[in-house]
Amino acid sequence: MDNLQSSTIDRIIEMAWEDRTSFEAIQYQFGLSESDVIALMRKEMKSSSFRIWRKRVSGRKTKHAATNLSYRFKAHCHK
Repeated sequence: MDNLQSSTIDRIIEMAWEDRTSFEAIQYQFGLSESDVIALMRKEMKSSSFRIWRKRVSGRKTKHAATNLSYRFKAHCHK
């Protein structure tokens, strides 16, 4: 995770904020697990923004491919 370019980090953050992009899609594209994405978001964002994001994605069905069958490995903006 430490060797990621800033453009890659920006893209991961963008995908993590998207409601329809699952953590599995991020892992498929960048090799980061859900816990890695959470750690990256915690490191790169202001603490208040991180708390808002965590509250938003916690328990959200669309962030997990097992409960969201459509667009499993596609970012929402790339449909």
